[in-house]
Formats: sequence, structure tokens, C-alpha cells
Amino acid sequence: QVQLVESGGGLVQPGGSLRLSCAASGTIISIGGANWYRQAPGNQRELVARITSDGSTNYADSVKGRFTISRDNAKKLVYLQMNSLRPEDTAVYYCNADIRSSYFRGFTGYWGQGTQVTVSS
Repeated sequence: QVQLVESGGGLVQPGGSLRLSCAASGTIISIGGANWYRQAPGNQRELVARITSDGSTNYADSVKGRFTISRDNAKKLVYLQMNSLRPEDTAVYYCNADIRSSYFRGFTGYWGQGTQVTVSS
């Protein structure tokens, strides 16, 4: 059974930083693309950042220059470094990844349970 578990959320003042981690566990042969999404109350879930299996990255315009997504394939970890945080970054942040857990199947998308990030003074 594959699981994704996020950590690192919390309360931070505007202008502060947080680093989110997403740990994959279970029977994993390989991890393909991975993403961070966020959802604020009353809003739809939105894509924040994406990283491919070879390390290429894309960001939402609202976080470009402030957030950095990275991955450690050996440790099965995906990170989101968030700097210069703003109140509008407040949301539940979710990790999503395409994972192959069997040689007889292709990649399947998995989601974590989310971690709350609150930016407030």
C-alpha cells in the first residue's frame, strides 16, 4: 500500500518561510512526476508547483520566485520551500505523485492528507 504523508506546515508571520515535506512509503518501484497543490476555504484546489522525474519544474504565477519544489529520489521525498510567505498563501497544502508500485502496472496517482499552512501576524 502506497502512502504519501506531508509535514512541515504551521503558523508563520508574513514574510516568513516554511519547508513542506512529502514522504512516500510502501511498495514503490519508481516515482514519476510530483506536485504540490493547495486549497483555501471556499476555493478550488490549485496547482502550486510541479516537478518531473528528471527534475524539470513549473510554478503557478502567484508563487514564482518565492517557492521552490525539489525531490530526493533516493529518500522518496518531495519538498516545497516557501519563502516570503503572504496571507494569501494560507491553505491546506497537498502532495500528489505518480507512483509505480508493480512491474505489471503503470503509474498511479496518489494524494497525501494535506498539511495546514497559515500565514498571519
